Amino acid sequence: MSTPIERAASAMGGISALAAAIGVSQSTPSMWKARGSVPVEHCLAIERATQGAVTRRDLRPDDAHLFWPDIAAPKAEEVSHG
Repeated sequence: MSTPIERAASAMGGISALAAAIGVSQSTPSMWKARGSVPVEHCLAIERATQGAVTRRDLRPDDAHLFWPDIAAPKAEEVSHG
């Protein structure tokens, strides 16, 4: 299973392309992958760069709702229809 950063890099055509698209050094996304966390200030840029293929919620599943109230509601597939 790939990490959100790996999926973002794949969506952009590689780590270098992702880094360039969000304005960070080429090593930065690899560092985030190793740490297992993307700083909040870069999540929206990644979501936009990947055209939503990797979302803020994907990048910060445990605390995204604290930073972006607009995504506090559960995803449609998480809502029970019963």
